[in-house]
Amino acid sequence: MKKIMALVIGIVVLFVAAVVVLMTVDFNRTGKDNAYVQIDESAYTEEDKLDNGEVMKTYWYEQPAYTEDGEEIQVEFSAQKELRQGAYLMLYVNKDNEVSSYDEVSEAELPDEVKEAL
Repeated sequence: MKKIMALVIGIVVLFVAAVVVLMTVDFNRTGKDNAYVQIDESAYTEEDKLDNGEVMKTYWYEQPAYTEDGEEIQVEFSAQKELRQGAYLMLYVNKDNEVSSYDEVSEAELPDEVKEAL
């Protein structure tokens, strides 16, 4: 009986730990490289109409970004709102330069090589 209770408690603890990890870890950012970009203008806006008649806008940006060592790469990414002109973003990019997420950062947070390139 004690073995069964220990097994059940162990399974419950593992389940709770798995739920906590899944709730707190952002897999869109894990294992990605960072690149930096300054928003200049949106390339284009895509509008989708939902079944209930609501219009959803997606703002697509296509422009050069710079890796932490100042290397220029071309990226394309989207946002659900229009991004502020002149804003600095830290992009999370995979090995194919696909953007999975981004954060707005201040100019002071940019690496020196990126400041020179921008």
